[in-house]
Amino acid sequence: MSEQDLHDSPPRPAGEKLQKVLARIGVGSRRDVEAWISQGRIKVNGVDATLGQRVDMHDAISVDGRLIKREEAAETVRRVIMYNKPDGEICTRDDPEGRPTVFDRLPRPKEGRWINVGRLDINTTGLLMFTTDGELANRLMHPSSEMDREYAVRVRGEVDEDMIARLKAGVVLEDGPARFTDIQEAPGGEGFNHWYHCVVMEGRNREVRRLWESQGLVVSRLKRVRFGPVFLNSDLPMGRWREMSQGEVDILAAEVGLKPVAMPAMKAKVKDKLERMQRKSSKPVGRGERVRTLRPAKEGGATTERAARQPRDDSPRKGRSTVAERPSDMNKRKPAGSAPKRPGSSRGKPPRAE
Repeated sequence: MSEQDLHDSPPRPAGEKLQKVLARIGVGSRRDVEAWISQGRIKVNGVDATLGQRVDMHDAISVDGRLIKREEAAETVRRVIMYNKPDGEICTRDDPEGRPTVFDRLPRPKEGRWINVGRLDINTTGLLMFTTDGELANRLMHPSSEMDREYAVRVRGEVDEDMIARLKAGVVLEDGPARFTDIQEAPGGEGFNHWYHCVVMEGRNREVRRLWESQGLVVSRLKRVRFGPVFLNSDLPMGRWREMSQGEVDILAAEVGLKPVAMPAMKAKVKDKLERMQRKSSKPVGRGERVRTLRPAKEGGATTERAARQPRDDSPRKGRSTVAERPSDMNKRKPAGSAPKRPGSSRGKPPRAE
């Protein structure tokens, strides 16, 4: 390129895209922010924002009239927590019907807010992740990152080799073709109930259930046990959360091409409080701390609310990282260290996720 071409070429735009900035500091996901821009809810320097607009630290950004504080420290915070979702909770912040949500039990971050990495339907339990870094959440959920999701599923009905082959080759659902990239039979179940571990590469609505149902089978239990390199171990009881360590967050971020960002320094008082909350969250849900679940009413289509004590998943085993160096498939799982259970010995309880 000649000197004249360099002189005539337009200058590179300054700053970063508005949706990327707001996602990174935890205001919302990129998709949320883009929708808010289209709805006229976001202003930059008092003027309605536009899609693709770039901003820097000197620009004043407001959402629904509320000025967003953008301190340098707030823009570099990257926290991630794991949550073992019980049955009966929904993946939304506010529910008009007053049902319990996955955000009810989470600690409140000092900066930004928790953004859920994917969703689980109301009847699915298991691993959910939340982060204050919208860019990390966006990359983890984007199909280009190829984050596989592994589920422990109990199906009711006869499963044969032809069904397994069809589910791995792909079937056509109402929203397009879908398939499992791997299916492994697991110990447990009896009669017509059988446990399997299966993997999908997408986060489509009720995809795992719909795949099994396409073969005339009924899914009676469904639990997510892995998201990419992150495993749900037995030391996180149902209905509890755990914050990932700096090393675990760095491994997770590296999987989607993000550079490590140091966690913010905490005052001793704040750190002690967080540690107390963490210790409490490592204990099973007790009798006086019930997790609400919803069950269909016997008559009509309405739902009734019932308090139900959540059973403990497994005996706690401390001190193990839940993030692998690289995403591993089911064939690379570490053995549980004990002999396989006899079929039928784990009625109603999914196989351990390790």
